[in-house]
Amino acid sequence: MSSRMDTIWSKLDRKSTAIAEFTMRQYRTRISTWAVMGASVVAIFLMLLFYIDAMNTEIEAKDNDGDSFDSDGDGYPDGQEWLEGTNPNSPESYPDWVEPDPPEKWINEDDIDWDVLANGENYVGEDDDGDCQSQDTSSQRDGNENGIDCDIVVNVDTIKGTVEIDSDNGVDEDPDEEKYGKEAGHRSFILGIGKFGIVFLLGIFLPLFLATGLIREEMTEGTIHYMLAKPIARGEVLLYRMLGYLGITWPFILGLCFVLALITGFTGPSDGIFRWADLGVWMSIAWAAMMVSLVYGTIFCGFGIIWKNGVILAILFAAWELGMTFVAILSGGDSAIRYFSVIGWGMIIVDAGVAVCWPDNWQLIEIGLWGGGHGEENWLGQMSYESLPGAEPLLAFSGKSGLGVSEWVAFVIATAILLFQGIMAWFIGQIIFKGKEVN
Repeated sequence: MSSRMDTIWSKLDRKSTAIAEFTMRQYRTRISTWAVMGASVVAIFLMLLFYIDAMNTEIEAKDNDGDSFDSDGDGYPDGQEWLEGTNPNSPESYPDWVEPDPPEKWINEDDIDWDVLANGENYVGEDDDGDCQSQDTSSQRDGNENGIDCDIVVNVDTIKGTVEIDSDNGVDEDPDEEKYGKEAGHRSFILGIGKFGIVFLLGIFLPLFLATGLIREEMTEGTIHYMLAKPIARGEVLLYRMLGYLGITWPFILGLCFVLALITGFTGPSDGIFRWADLGVWMSIAWAAMMVSLVYGTIFCGFGIIWKNGVILAILFAAWELGMTFVAILSGGDSAIRYFSVIGWGMIIVDAGVAVCWPDNWQLIEIGLWGGGHGEENWLGQMSYESLPGAEPLLAFSGKSGLGVSEWVAFVIATAILLFQGIMAWFIGQIIFKGKEVN
């Protein structure tokens, strides 16, 4: 029993942990390590400047329904005349019992109650300005054919993450572009920089530059003999070299995401001082980046063991993963091919975190694409709506897990798959390492 307890695979002895400490010390003293991390920080913070500028730029308000116009030139906006029951097309008919409203009062006056949608509840709105009520027949006033004149119904399906909008003509058709655009732009930045900038670029380029030579460089320089001279199995040397690599990259990813969370949390649109819900999204991004950097690091280290020019194999693999990144992002989670990649499972972690922390995200997208119902009929007889600012970028960067389970379960499954990939990559790598002759 005593000899079994003393085997090198049964405990973490000082000689083993010394390898991880030595690896971390190597990274800290190399200029290349700080150059890669510094370049990453500079690139991401340059993108952050565009975000800060966008959050401080005013978005022009548009009169989507035209009720701020004075069609008959009597000094009263059309919306006010509809509301008061006079004819906006006749200069002789105007509500002289009230003062004329300023035209800007009738811009963005028909907004949807976002708080109701954020809670995942159905929203029923009414005709705020009276332009629906002024229509001649009941069929014109009840375009959605639900038996209620001049209403809009927004049906929210929190399980599928979908929204169905069915409105009568002229109801809640003039949303606030400033309010919507800032919220959609804020979320678009977090998802764009999070998925592409941190999960993919950091997740793959840190391992490419830091992990590919983890064993290969020691073999080339001959210093691997000092490690193998100790009574430690080669598989354990590989494991502890990887732990040293993670001891440098994981704190860097966590720290960068935490700083970005603070900046965007205080800068982004909010009724309070700080956007607390964003913290969960940023931590999902950090966790996804940490998991993919683990898998990529183990794979790239194995490439270095196989071939002295293993970085070429790593670049080819990175090209495949880049393609899978676009598939995962642009498909919105509908493409099954992403499951045959590392990055695809990383994106699932982010999408699951977004669904938990921003439960109204898909409602926000649908409302923005609908644009308040202001649009034109195309040659096929279909309505083409003018989307609100920020709706299409938010749609492009948003996705669904597509696993057919709850978001928390999807988060756990994706994490487990990535851990399994990392373990398998290490297992294969240590087999190759054991059979490798070290000159």
